[in-house]
Amino acid sequence: MSSLAPASFGAALQAARDAAGAQHYPQGTLYVVATPIGNLADITLRALHVLEIVDAIACEDTRHTQSLLRAYGIDRPGARLLAVHQHNEAEAAQGVIARLAQGERIAYVSDAGTPGVSDPGARLTAAVREAGHRVLPLPGASSVTTLLSAAGLVGSEDDGSAFVFAGFLPTKAGERDTAVQRLAHEPRAVLLLEAPHRIEAMAKALAALGSRRVTLGRELTKQFEEIATVAAEALPAWLAAGPQRTRGEFALVLHPSAKADDDAGDGERVLRLLLAELPVKTAVKLAAEITGAPRNALYDAALRLRDQASSSE
Repeated sequence: MSSLAPASFGAALQAARDAAGAQHYPQGTLYVVATPIGNLADITLRALHVLEIVDAIACEDTRHTQSLLRAYGIDRPGARLLAVHQHNEAEAAQGVIARLAQGERIAYVSDAGTPGVSDPGARLTAAVREAGHRVLPLPGASSVTTLLSAAGLVGSEDDGSAFVFAGFLPTKAGERDTAVQRLAHEPRAVLLLEAPHRIEAMAKALAALGSRRVTLGRELTKQFEEIATVAAEALPAWLAAGPQRTRGEFALVLHPSAKADDDAGDGERVLRLLLAELPVKTAVKLAAEITGAPRNALYDAALRLRDQASSSE
């Protein structure tokens, strides 16, 4: 996508002006703009329009952002790009706040994806809010939701979509292993991120989780995107199966642990005992509180058990 000429997005820029131009863009506002995580075509029309009209763009890397803008055919002089990254974010925020106080519109972009999500931006938005200025987010590409949508996490209505965002694990081996041990006791899905030079070490650490399933997304939205689901213990072998498999940026989802199935089994056993003495609603409520099993699943089980009892009479 980086080889596309600016003219390739000429129609998109005009569409952005037509679709978003009539909307209200208040002055003295920080616009937090999500940018593509790989495929340039994943930019939103509103993001394109905001990047055109703001007075300045604060960015994680000014050179990267300048290249991104040029790919879209947006010409912004270097003086309108403000460096705000993890090493200077706290102090650079004061310069952004001073400009907001003068009524300027400022956009903030990280190198890819949504600022503030394992990227710089959180300190900036916190400082801007504390100074009394508005922060207006523009949603867009995110490796977190992109991989979750393809992982096929299936569960009950109560917990099927629940997940924990853990981001990057510690880089030191001992601390990383300790973090993985904690994840072993987390029943919900867990979203992790990793860089190519650490992915093999991470896979080795995750292998301790045994048969727990892992969905790995490599180079998401790019030409050589690859998504695979394997047991955690098989992850090192999967990476070693081809030299290309350790290249690119990675997002991983640990699927919900088998504990959820165990809870459901315990819940039904407790439910059977309670139904012998209590009404359905009361039995379901108590069984859920005792075992932690999802209430909706227990209610369905209670109706099934009641029907079975009626048919056997």
